Amino acid sequence: MDIHILTLFPGMFQGPFAESIVRRAADQGLVSIALHQIRDYTTDKHHTVDDYSYGGGPGMVMKPEPVFAAVEDVRSQAGAALPVILLTPQGRLFSQGIADELAKLPGFILLCGHYEGVDERVHRHLASDEISIGDYVLTGGELPAMVLVDAVVRLLPGAVGSPESLAEDSLRQGVLQYPLYTRPADFRGWKVPEVLVSGNHQEVARWRRRQALVRTRRRRPDLLVKTELTLAEHRWLESQLSGAPGIEID
Repeated sequence: MDIHILTLFPGMFQGPFAESIVRRAADQGLVSIALHQIRDYTTDKHHTVDDYSYGGGPGMVMKPEPVFAAVEDVRSQAGAALPVILLTPQGRLFSQGIADELAKLPGFILLCGHYEGVDERVHRHLASDEISIGDYVLTGGELPAMVLVDAVVRLLPGAVGSPESLAEDSLRQGVLQYPLYTRPADFRGWKVPEVLVSGNHQEVARWRRRQALVRTRRRRPDLLVKTELTLAEHRWLESQLSGAPGIEID
C-alpha cells in the first residue's frame, strides 16, 4: 500500500511512524508512507499557502493552487489517480468500517487541512472523500492523519503478529472488547475470574461474550442498536437491566 500525506508540518510524523506496527509494516514492505510539504508547491518567494477569506471573517484559508499542484504531482509520480482524503471536521466520522474500506485500497492521499479550512474548490473538485476523527476541532489534520494511518496499516496482512487478535478488537463484532487478564492470577487480592482458569473453552467464550455485551451497554449503548443479538442474549441483558439475582457482571 502506498500512502501519501500532504502537510505543512511533515516533522510531526517522524516519531509516530518510526515506532511500533507502522514502522514494522514499512520495514516489511507492506506499506510505503511518503510525506509531502505543501509549501514546496507554492510559486511565490514567501511560499504562501493561505490567504484571507472572500467575504471577510476571522482566520485564514488554505489556497487551492499549491494543494492541487501537490496532488497532481503525487498522482503523476504514482502513475495512478489515487483517491484524495481530506481530513476535516466536516467529513464523515471515522470508524472501524471505514478503516476496513481503506485497507483494501492500493493507496491513497491524505490532505491535512489547517487554519479556518481549505478553499471550497478543494472540497468540490479534488477531494474524493472527507473524514473526521471526532466531533471536536484540532489545530490541523496531522493528528487525524496519524490516527487513520495507524488504524489502516494494522489491518494489512502481515502487519500484526497475531492476525486472529484483530477479530477480537473492540468494535470488530459491533461491541466493545471483553475484560482481559494475565498473570498473576491474584494481584493485591484482585483475582482473575475462575471461569478464565477453568480450562472450559465453551464457558470462557460464553463469559467473554456476556461481558462484552454488558460493557457495551454500560459504556456505548448506541452500539447495541446496530448489533445483532440472539434471543438468549436479549433475555440475559434484560435480566441484567432489571437487576435480577444470579447475574455475574464482573
